Amino acid sequence: MRTSPALREVFRRKPIDEIQDESGTQLTRVLGLWQLTAIGVGGIIGAGIFALAGSVAHDTAGPAVLISFLIAGVASAAAALSYAEFAGLIPRSGSAYTYGYAVLGEPVGWFIGWDLLLEYTAIVAVVAISISGYIQFLLGQLDIGLPDWMLGAPGTGDGHVVDLFAALLCLLIAYLLNRGMRAAARFETVVVGIKVLVVVVVVVVGFFFVDSANYHPYFPFGMSGAVTGAATVFFAVFGYDAMSTAAEESVDAKRHLPKAIVLSLVISMVLYVLVCLVLTGMQHYTEIDPDSGLSSAFESVGLPGVASLIAAGAIVGIMTVLFTFMLGVTRVWYSMSRDGLLPRWFAKTHPVRNVPTRITWIVGVAAAAIAGLLPIGEAAELTNIGILLAFIVVCVAVIVLRYRRPDLPRAFRTPGMPVVPLVGIGFSIWLITYLDPVTWLRFAVWFVLGGIVYVGYSRRHSLLARRADEPENPPASTSS
Repeated sequence: MRTSPALREVFRRKPIDEIQDESGTQLTRVLGLWQLTAIGVGGIIGAGIFALAGSVAHDTAGPAVLISFLIAGVASAAAALSYAEFAGLIPRSGSAYTYGYAVLGEPVGWFIGWDLLLEYTAIVAVVAISISGYIQFLLGQLDIGLPDWMLGAPGTGDGHVVDLFAALLCLLIAYLLNRGMRAAARFETVVVGIKVLVVVVVVVVGFFFVDSANYHPYFPFGMSGAVTGAATVFFAVFGYDAMSTAAEESVDAKRHLPKAIVLSLVISMVLYVLVCLVLTGMQHYTEIDPDSGLSSAFESVGLPGVASLIAAGAIVGIMTVLFTFMLGVTRVWYSMSRDGLLPRWFAKTHPVRNVPTRITWIVGVAAAAIAGLLPIGEAAELTNIGILLAFIVVCVAVIVLRYRRPDLPRAFRTPGMPVVPLVGIGFSIWLITYLDPVTWLRFAVWFVLGGIVYVGYSRRHSLLARRADEPENPPASTSS
């Protein structure tokens, strides 16, 4: 029985053996294990430590915010282990897009890649807006006045025209990424080191002011409060997914990427747990400032200097999140363009620095426009759902491929198959149900737009489509 062309197109998959061929990459392999780990830690540790832990402790979970992070960490680890298996098996840029394309078919790969273009760009914008708030706070502490027009997006305050700091931060990260991966990774590693050092100082100093009485009651909102808190803090414990998009810039992706994914999550979770213990031990949860929990905790024990250090560390620390997710979106876009699903003009790399310069500047300008002109709430509504769908696709794909191609050599094997990926799928679906209707509406609009682009352009221009249209035995050319 012959299969219809439309059905063949739906099940069209990029051959894994072809993807594993590393000879065609135009990117420069400069990232070692610890540089990859730094990129992962840079994406995971950010607002979660400096702001989110305090707000969840105050409003949702109390001292059990520690349990919230542990639940979220276990769920995130289920997806991370699935990513790690693919990272060692398919050492190519694109992350969930490439994995979905290779295992579940071109339409699935397209829509996950299309979603990540929006999600990652929006995350960059949201994080830039939050850093801008810290910068304005510190300048205010120094009595440095700024004109109102540059302090926020229209509608966020009297006279606000643009959040200039947020927009400039997006352009700065784009500039750094365009300097070449070696220089950009060196910057990221140094900044992540500073961030981790600040967190360690906070933990060590804070432990001297912990009062065990502040841990009672441990579950003031019940166990349900801790579980609800896990849904909130889950978005603080991913970032390794964006790091995995740098596979083609890793010196030894098959060995280093799986280790870097696991290491980045473990390091981040240890720091999250220690910070939660200190935060809820220094202050009773009812007294924690939901906007700047750590700073208020140290001010409450008479250490305003440490509070200022935390504010500065927050600016430096959250900036690394910008780097990781802008790196992620540019590499997904690069992979989709190289595969022909988007115009190959975008996949052009710089002749010397070997980075996708065109894409990086487009993403930088788009993120700057969102960060400068949209309030943080509206920008945040563009995030979340695409990341969770990517987790579902990767967890499904790792199960399917394990049974379809058990013969493939795997540098890392997800343990507990298929239970561990199923946990990742179940938790992601559960979190999706928590998203508000506005998020679903905007996702639906983006999804429909992606369908139009795929039907109108991508399905006919993809390399697999062109290959399918080529005659198997082209006629020999004749000379006149």
